[in-house]
Amino acid sequence: MGVTVPDIDAATAFFAAALDAVVLYDVRCRTEEPRGSAEVHRYLGIPSTMAQGAIRMLALPEGPGLELFEYLGPDQRFAAAPSDLGWQHLALYVDDLDAALDKVERAGGLRNSDPRELRGVEAGEGNRFVYTRTPWGSTLELVSYPTPQPYLLTAPRAKWAPWPTPADALPEPVAAPIPG
Repeated sequence: MGVTVPDIDAATAFFAAALDAVVLYDVRCRTEEPRGSAEVHRYLGIPSTMAQGAIRMLALPEGPGLELFEYLGPDQRFAAAPSDLGWQHLALYVDDLDAALDKVERAGGLRNSDPRELRGVEAGEGNRFVYTRTPWGSTLELVSYPTPQPYLLTAPRAKWAPWPTPADALPEPVAAPIPG
């Protein structure tokens, strides 16, 4: 996943403290000349007033890579709100929602609310989520679903989970209309 941040070192410190991310390598260092050629503008789709600065690859424990980008120039905007068009937020599965939320807050993130129960087709004992904001304003969701969810009874496949879903652990079937 690629994330544009205002300060790559501060963002690295946040993700390390909040999510135990580790630095794998720097693709581009701050000491290198920013890239702002017409070719860069074209293939990245960025305004001609912006230049690509530092790029760093992080790894989350047992999860995805996180590529941080730092751009320089006057046309950078603040992080999009969840109601804006485009990718809405980054959601990460955590085993212990309360501990993960505490780490995010200690690292400088802010919670939008208290953790909430997942409902409907995602409901289950201990299945919860919470939306937070990074120090630069991007939305980060922490989600935990230790109990198999009812959607598994009708969906063509399961979304990612940290455990296999044995058939005998599924909830009882409920009558649900099939879209179509």
